[in-house]
Amino acid sequence: MTGPNEGMDRGMRKRRHVARAVFAAVTAAVLGVAGCDAVGGNSPAPSGTDTQSARPSPRPTPAWDRSPASIAAVGDSITTGFDACTVLSDCPEVSWATGSSAKVDSLAVRLLGKAKAARHSWNYAVTGARMADVAGQMAQAVRREPELVAVMAGANDACRDTADAMTSVADFRTQFEDAMGTLRDALPKAQVYVASVPDLMRLWEQGRTNPLSKQVWGLGICPSMLRDPDSLTTTANQRRETVQERVEAYNKVLEQVCAKDRRCRFDGGAVYEFRFGAEQLSQWDWFHPSVNGQARLAEIAYRAVTN
Repeated sequence: MTGPNEGMDRGMRKRRHVARAVFAAVTAAVLGVAGCDAVGGNSPAPSGTDTQSARPSPRPTPAWDRSPASIAAVGDSITTGFDACTVLSDCPEVSWATGSSAKVDSLAVRLLGKAKAARHSWNYAVTGARMADVAGQMAQAVRREPELVAVMAGANDACRDTADAMTSVADFRTQFEDAMGTLRDALPKAQVYVASVPDLMRLWEQGRTNPLSKQVWGLGICPSMLRDPDSLTTTANQRRETVQERVEAYNKVLEQVCAKDRRCRFDGGAVYEFRFGAEQLSQWDWFHPSVNGQARLAEIAYRAVTN
């Protein structure tokens, strides 16, 4: 038999239990709503003068794929391996981008492995090409549907017969935008690695004391920078400075245009800042990268793509 006091105690315990359960349920509901708001849920924000209007969540940035399954390269003689193996000849097997040589360990080999790189990497660079030619190379490359396109172009736009003949910065920008547009029209999700234009002044500084290099330069290699390599007159120095400033302007364009594309990575000026020495330059022209120089370019590209 239960006494009156004991019945009263049980009733009070029951009411407290119910109260706690209700409180827990309400708390969970409130926290659930707060959690949805924190991750951009659909619950409406509270109204009132002390609250801000709800803002849409930002568009997610696509994750950069550090392991693309295929690669195409476009550009100029640097990417064809010109003068790296034999004089005045292309040597694509040592290309920094798609070469098969173990001495280079190209970007394609590093990313895909040697066997897969042989089947899933393509080089459409052409010796002597300028930025105006890259859109056409892109049109060829997109037929392969590469997941990554490597771009290195611009040196020949600065390496003209005279400084006045260099591609204007405005035209360079339009041409690069056209090339990117050609890619995006066909492959909106392809990734792009863009290398900066090398420091042409550095190449002059490295080769100007070498009698053989000066003889080769006299055949017409980058005359805007390398003509009369021994001359230190005000006119000659101003000419070289003009070329150097144009290269720096080109690199700024590459950076700016690439920054507008969510799947494009610029090397941050790494190629331009690389201190090419005698070992990294062709023994035949002291201008184009040697096999060792191609390997250094491959390292720079790999870091940019995989970081």
